[in-house]
Parts: sequence; C-alpha cells; structure tokens
Amino acid sequence: MRFVPITLKHSAAKVDRRSAVRSMLLIFAAVVIAVTGMVFTALDRVGHYANQLDEERSRESVSGALLTFQRQLAATLHDYAAWDDAADNVYRLSGLGWARRNFGAMTEKNELFDVAIIVDHAGRVVFGYAEGQPVTERFEDYITPDVRSLLEQTRAAGEGLLPEATSFTRTARGTAAFGVGLIRMKSGARVAPPDEGRYVIFMRHLTGPTIERLASAYVLPGLRIEEPQEHRSHRVDILSPSGRAIGALSWEPRSPGNVSLAQVRPLVWCAVAMVAIYFVLLFVSGSQALARLAADEEAAIKLSLTDRLSGLPNRTGLFSDLSELVADAQKSRRDVALLYLDLDGFKEVNDAYGHATGDELIRAVSAGLSALVGEKAVLARLGGDEFAIGFLSRTAEADAAQLAERVMEFLGAPLSMGDRIAVVGCSIGIACSPLGTVPGEEVLRRADMAMYRAKEEGRGRWSAYSPAMDAEREERNRLEVDLRQAIERQEISVAFQPVVEAQHMRLSGVEALARWTRPGHGPVRPDVFIPIAESTGLIDQLGLCVLRTACEALRDWPELTLAVNISPGQFRDPAFAERVAEVFEQTEMDPARVTLEMTETYFIQNPARARDTLGRLKKTGVNIALDDFGAGFSSVGYLRQFGFDRMKIDRSLVAAADLGGRAVDMLQATVALARSLDIPVTAEGVETDAQAVALRIAGCDQLQGFLFGKPVPIAEIARLRGLEEPLFRLSGSA
Repeated sequence: MRFVPITLKHSAAKVDRRSAVRSMLLIFAAVVIAVTGMVFTALDRVGHYANQLDEERSRESVSGALLTFQRQLAATLHDYAAWDDAADNVYRLSGLGWARRNFGAMTEKNELFDVAIIVDHAGRVVFGYAEGQPVTERFEDYITPDVRSLLEQTRAAGEGLLPEATSFTRTARGTAAFGVGLIRMKSGARVAPPDEGRYVIFMRHLTGPTIERLASAYVLPGLRIEEPQEHRSHRVDILSPSGRAIGALSWEPRSPGNVSLAQVRPLVWCAVAMVAIYFVLLFVSGSQALARLAADEEAAIKLSLTDRLSGLPNRTGLFSDLSELVADAQKSRRDVALLYLDLDGFKEVNDAYGHATGDELIRAVSAGLSALVGEKAVLARLGGDEFAIGFLSRTAEADAAQLAERVMEFLGAPLSMGDRIAVVGCSIGIACSPLGTVPGEEVLRRADMAMYRAKEEGRGRWSAYSPAMDAEREERNRLEVDLRQAIERQEISVAFQPVVEAQHMRLSGVEALARWTRPGHGPVRPDVFIPIAESTGLIDQLGLCVLRTACEALRDWPELTLAVNISPGQFRDPAFAERVAEVFEQTEMDPARVTLEMTETYFIQNPARARDTLGRLKKTGVNIALDDFGAGFSSVGYLRQFGFDRMKIDRSLVAAADLGGRAVDMLQATVALARSLDIPVTAEGVETDAQAVALRIAGCDQLQGFLFGKPVPIAEIARLRGLEEPLFRLSGSA
C-alpha cells in the first residue's frame, strides 16, 4: 500500500522546530544504539563464558565415560581371569572345549566384551573368538603392539602384584578397550610355573550402539568416535599404552550461552524497539490510522490461514507456504524438505487429563517447535496432534534428518502444562522436493506416508520417504483384504506349543498361536499379519477365531490347560468379556481351563478401563495372566492392583540366566515376588537344560520353549498327550 503524505504550510519557526526534533531524535537514536551495543557486548561475554563452562563439563564427562568403559572391561577381565574353573580347564588340552564355551561363545552379543583370545607365556595364540565366532583372519589384527606391550607388563608382574592390565588399542575393527590377565585361581594362586602361564585377552570395541549408550548415559549429544587424523575442537583423545592417540571421542557442543542469548536478545530488542517506537510515534502520529487499517487487513488474511489454538499456520496456510517454497526452490536451485510430525502420546494425555490439558499440550509443543526451527522454516499445525515443518536447503536430506533428531529429542523430554507433566514423543516422516520438481501437495502426501512408516516401525523415530513405500502400501492393502477374507472363510489355523509342569516335565497344557497360509503366497509370519489386524480393527475377529478353534480342539482333553494371547486392541472392545463368554458357551469349554495372556500396554494407558474389563472377564471363570513380565515397565503395583492368576516371565530374563550371577539373582527374585503374592509362574523361551534347571530351582511351576517343542498341529499334541514318559528329561535326572 502506498502512503500519500499530507501537505502542510511551513513557516520558519516550524522548520526550526522540526529540525530540533529531528536532531534530538538522532541524538537519542545514537544513545540507544550505544547502550544497546554495550548491553549486547556484555551478553555476548556472559554467553561465551557459559559455553566455556559447558565445554569443560562435556570434556570431563567424555573422559569419565572412557575411564568407566575401561574399568568395566577391567572388572570383567578380573572375573574371568581369577576363576577356579578357568584355571582348572585352560591349562589342560581336554579343557579347551570348556574354555571355548565359557570364553569364546560369550563374545556373541555380549555388552561386556566382543573378543576373547587365550595366549601362552610366549604370546602364541591358543584360540581366539570374536562376536561368537572363531577368529579366521590374522591374529595380528587383534594382537597389536599395544596388546603385546601390556602382555609383557603382565608377565613381568611378580608375586604380590596384580597380573592384569587394561588400556586402549586400535584393531582391524576399530578402536577398542582391551585387557590382559593371567588365568589363575580366584584366591590369586598361580597354577603353573611362570614360563607356562596362560593369559586371557578381552576386547570391547567402541561400536555405534556402544557410543549411543555412552551418549545417553552421560548426556553428550552427537557423541561419535573419530579417526586419529581428524582434528576437532570438541574431542578427547583415546590413548594407547604408549601414550599415542589412536582415536578420539567428539561431541556436538550444546552452547547454552548461545541458547540463552537467543532467548534474551529478542527481549532487549523489544525494549529498544518500544522506546524507539514511542519517539517515532510522536513524529509520525498522523500515519497511525493508515497503519491500523493495513494491520487489520493483514490480520484478517493471516487469521484465515492460522490455527487459532496454536497460532501457527493451518493446513491451508501450509499449502500456501509450500507453494512459495517450491517456487523459491526452483529459482534458487535448492531443495524443499518437509517433516510431518505426529505426537505419539497425545491421545493418552487427552484421555487421562481432559481436552483442556490437551490444548495446553498443543500450545506447549507449538511454542517449543517454533523456538527450535527458527524463522527461516515454515511451521504449521495440520490439525489434531499433527505438525509440519518445511524449509529450503542445498543438502535437504541431511538437514532434515538432523532436524528430525532435534525434534525427537525435544519431544522426548517432559513437557510442563501448568501443574501437569507429560512425555509425548513423536513419529516423523520426511520427504523432499529436489530443486522444487515435486509439487507441495505431493511432498506433503509423501511425508505423511513416511510418518506412518515410522509409526509402524515402533514410533519414536523418523523415516524418509522412498518410492518403495507406495508399492508397500499397495501390498499392505492387498494383504489386509486377503486377511479379512481369510478370517471370514475361517482359513486361520492354530498351532499349539507344549507347556510342561516343571517338576516332572510332563505335558500340562498348550498355548494357542495363530497361523495363516495366504493363498498363492504361502505362510505369512504372525509378526506381519497380526499388526495389520490390530491397526485395521480385524484383531477382534481374529482373536475370537483363534480362541474358538483352540477351545474346540482341547474341549475333550480335561487334563490340559489352554493359554491364548489377547491383543490390547481386543481389550478395548466394551463387549469383549461377553464375546469370550459366548465362545465358552458355544464350545462347551470349561473357562477355568483357559488362561488369557495379555501384556501391560493397555494397563498402563487405561488402568481404570482395564480394571473394569478384567472384573467382567473373571466373572466368566477364565484365568488372566500378565505376559512378558520383565520386558517393559512391569511392577509390583500391576500384580497387586489387577489380581492376575498367573505371571509369564519374558524370554529375555530366561536367556539372561545363562550369564549367571546377578541375572540368576534377578530371575529368582522375580519368581519369589510372584510366589509371595500367591501367583504361579510360567517361564517362556526355555531353550537349554541349564535354563530349565535354573527355572525349576527358582520356583517356576510351568515351562515353555523350544526345549520342549515348537508350535505344532493339534495331531502332534494328541500324540504327546498319549506318552507315558516325561515330555523331556533333564540331563542327570532319574
């Protein structure tokens, strides 16, 4: 809009007065500029000092992380080197098999060490394992000069000195902490002359997952390992025994001073602007009416493109902004990047605290995202709990991935909403328009599809669009149609996995598991079609179909119990208990023989509804078991609050029992907890004799796993039922 100046009659006095006012404004402006400069200089110094303090803290944290990493390996080395069983077997040729099982096999998926090598006094290799497999490459790739120097140091340790040492070295697989220790009795007594000693060498490499755990534990964003030749200011060198730098850990500085300055600067500028505007208004008061009209017009246009709750652009506004971004990308030869966000826990907040709190959460998220993405990016709320962020970049894919990580970090932290705190998290889809060649609407569709992929893969992550997603979406739709038809045609079969009573290892029951053979494609894995059933609402029909089939198969075998898994999707059905009772009535199955197994997911999200549904289910006479105990957030509170009839220990606790020590203690404590509440315990995932013995000793009354049998057709269960001998006989049992 063009402003037309108002013509006034000027006199010499008025001209002088205006000149004086202009001079005063100029002087005032100069003073304001000078004061503003001093304030910002002081703020910059404070920010720089805050950055230095954070840099020192991060450097200390990284150094501490490295030291802890080395000390953990040293503790593990001591446990294995000073071990009576190891001293009895390693020095004997007949005991090498034991050594391979207890040293070599433990390198597989072990967070304590991933390489184990036994050498003799002269440094010759007896055997070596890496990642659970015998070392086939050259042993020089692991036994580096650094390792040999510590081996010499350990051999030289006299009586009364600890024959162990740890440090860092660089192998063919990267940088690793390593330790060398003489294999001896736990008391410290040596079992061989000095020139016949044998030594164990453990290594633990600084892999990607290990770095991520260190970054999470020590709050070090962007922690990564660098090559020795890289030179970054934010790094701590990793030194070999000789003091040579063999690598470094670097991190991304958080620069809290810069963040604080970014928050303070707008306030200072606002104060300066307010003072300046006051004096300017005295000089240009005649233009206020026109400015107000222009502002009203702009506000009306903005209101039609703005979401009223968050103050961000709405879907219409996003389409307009995306069109501008695409046009700018075509002119500047840059790419458009779009992030599509969906809050993972918004519905739970709404259900638990009400819509008013949900609105507060939306406003808090909007404010946080606005501060995070800055003014150069487009931020919009698309409705509900969905947001979009668009921007231009010459490296759109990399920048979008980096921004997605920052957004997930922000939304993964607790958000304050008045007196309430909530953690929501988010799933993010990323799509790009290279050089503006993809229209804005299509970019939004692709980002939306990628976001749903992130949700399907477990939420709390981001996923980038690929053309294969369209094909996969079509295949998923076809799979959904075929699954619906399979349920309607009763083509879903049921396999039964044996459950044995722990005392005598005899068949006491079975667990029913859904199986589907898709016509023209073959068997479909349960972890493929069950999530589809849950997301499309077919899980209600599928679950009842499995329950009905299983009840009909076991109806005439009163000595066997039946366990059936229940999905949280079924649990949300208000008429679920009535449908279960109807199945029992139709199949003439005794409900007391049936146990419905369910995980804690639904109990955490909707405890009140879960308690009500459990009460109605128990009135039918069916038993309720808490499945996968120990895999998530299971607590004593759930066991007491919901009154479960049985507890199933997750296979992760069972597998950990092979490690001995604290893992066995945790297993025994878990079973003791259930027994103290008069809750019988079933252990699933049993695969070895040792696990079965440990679980029976711990007090489990039922065992289930591949050790006793895989899921089989009902005919095989009939055969096992007719056996007079125990289904399985433990080694050494009568």
